[in-house]
Amino acid sequence: MFKIIHDRPSCIGCGVCAAINPDHWTMSSEDGKSNVVGCEEVGTDEVLEIEELGKDLDAAEACPVNCIHLYDKDKKLI
Repeated sequence: MFKIIHDRPSCIGCGVCAAINPDHWTMSSEDGKSNVVGCEEVGTDEVLEIEELGKDLDAAEACPVNCIHLYDKDKKLI
């Protein structure tokens, strides 16, 4: 099981995550930042557990401000 943690306050709204993986990422019409689809809000972070990384690994690697963090169980990958 993998976990996505999106540090939403650090997001600059570039949209690369939503372009790479629209199944897990959308852009907010309110503030222009990205949102994780189906996530749980934990403080200011958005958290989503997923079965496999797939395109989310590409999204995290492409994020210019590194606000997408990926974990494999409790081990941080990005």
